[in-house]
Amino acid sequence: MNPLVVARRTISAFVLAALAGTALASPVHAQEEPLPVSITGPDSVNLPLHPKTGEPGEPQIELGLRAPGEPVPDEDGVTWPIHTGEYTVTVDASSLVGIAAVDFSQLGGWQGCSVDGLVATCSNYEIYAGQDYNDLGGIRLDVTDGSAAGDVGAIEITAVGEGLSFTGHTVDVLVGGPELLMKQLTEPVGFQAGDTFQAPLGFRNVGGLGGDGVVLRISGSRGLSFPGTFSNCWYEPRDADDVLGRSTALCIFDSEFAGEVTYGLSAPFPIETAGFALYDAMSYSFSAVPAEQARELLTEGDYQAGDGSALELVRVPDADPTDYTRYPEMDFPTANTFDLDLTGERLRARKGSTVSVDIGFDNHGPAWLALLRSGGEPVTFWVDLPPGTTVTTVPEGCSPGWEGAEGDYLCHLDTPILEDASRTFTFGLHVNEVIKNATGRAFFAYTMPNEGKPANDSGAIVLNPVGKN
Repeated sequence: MNPLVVARRTISAFVLAALAGTALASPVHAQEEPLPVSITGPDSVNLPLHPKTGEPGEPQIELGLRAPGEPVPDEDGVTWPIHTGEYTVTVDASSLVGIAAVDFSQLGGWQGCSVDGLVATCSNYEIYAGQDYNDLGGIRLDVTDGSAAGDVGAIEITAVGEGLSFTGHTVDVLVGGPELLMKQLTEPVGFQAGDTFQAPLGFRNVGGLGGDGVVLRISGSRGLSFPGTFSNCWYEPRDADDVLGRSTALCIFDSEFAGEVTYGLSAPFPIETAGFALYDAMSYSFSAVPAEQARELLTEGDYQAGDGSALELVRVPDADPTDYTRYPEMDFPTANTFDLDLTGERLRARKGSTVSVDIGFDNHGPAWLALLRSGGEPVTFWVDLPPGTTVTTVPEGCSPGWEGAEGDYLCHLDTPILEDASRTFTFGLHVNEVIKNATGRAFFAYTMPNEGKPANDSGAIVLNPVGKN
C-alpha cells in the first residue's frame, strides 16, 4: 500500500479519536476464569518532524492495564488486588528502527524493565480492579536524523501470566503527519458589544504531510453566537438555561491540504456579540479529519446545517509563521461596562430591640460579569456595622472578618453575575445603645475594571438618623 495512504489513514484515526473523545481501551467484560485483562494506551502517535525547541521529554505514550470492576477500599480504607501472581508485559518497538528513537526509561515504574534493543520486558505481580492502580509507565519517542515525513511503524504490547487472559494493544506511529497551528486573533480597534466580529480564521500546517479533509470547530461563551451563514457548517446554540454553556459550530472541508502550507477561509467567520457581552471567551481549532469521518462528530450534538454558500479553504502566501499558535483563544469585547450597586438602609430602633437591615446588591448592566478565566471566582464586598449594635443573624454568603481586615463582615457574590442580577443580604442587629446617626456601610474594597459607575459602589447603613428618614 502507498505509504502516504497509510500515513493519512493513521493520522485521520488519531485525530478523530482526539476530537470525538473515543475511548482508548477495550471495554471491561464480566469476570470469568482466567481473569480478562486489557492493555490500555493511545491508539496512535503523530511524531512531529520538527519538535519545538526546549520541548520537555515527557512520554507521549502512557500504558496501563484494565481489569473487571472498579477498585473499592475495604472498611479499613485498604484497596486489595484482585489477582496476585507474576505476569510479564512485552513492549516491542522493533518496527521503529530508523524511524524514531525510543526511550523506555519511564516504563515499569520504580522497578523498571529489562531492555534489549527496542524490546522491553516488564515483570509485575499484582492486578487491581479497574485501571486506576494498574499503571505500566510511559514511552518517549523522538525523531532522529534518519526520520522522514511519512515514516510509519507500530509498537506492539502483549502480556502473559498464569490465570490471566490478556488483550494486547497496538500504538501506530506516524512521523511528520499533519500538525495544524491556528492563526492568532485580535479584537478590532473600536469594537463594541453588539458588533459582529468578522473573524479571519486560518491554519498553518507545520507537518511534513498533507491530508484530504479538515474540520473547523469554533465555540463561544454566553455573549457570543454564530449566525448560520455557511452550508458546510453546522451550528449548535447554547442551552439558554446554562449560563456557562457555549455555542458551537462545526465546518467540514472536503478539500485536500498540503504539508508546510498556510490556509485561510474564503470568507471571514462572523461572530455576533450580545449587548451584555464582556470578555466572553472564544476558541477555535482546525483538525485533519477526512470528511466522511468528520460527519460522525455531528451526532454528538443537536447541530443544524447553515443555509448560505459553502465556506472554502484558500492558500495564504507569505504568511508570518509567528502569527500562528497551537491554542488560539480570544476574550472580547473588552470595552463594555457593568454597574455594580450596593445600597444600605436607614432605620430607627430602640435600645434592646432587634432589627433587620437589608443590604441590596444590583447589577444595572449593560454587561454581565463572568470572570470566565478565573474559573468563576466570586466577587466580594465588605460590611461595617453601625456602632452600638451586635449581630444576631448573618446572611448566607457572609462571614466575620479577621483581625486587621477591611470590614466587620466579608460577603461573597458568585459569578457569573448577570446583567440584571439582584440580591438582598439581611443582617439581624441587636441595638445595645442608641446612638444618633450610628453609621455603617457596605462597600467594595476596590473599583473593579469595567465598572461604569464607581459612585454607587457603597451604601450607608444608618440607625436613628437625624432629620428625614
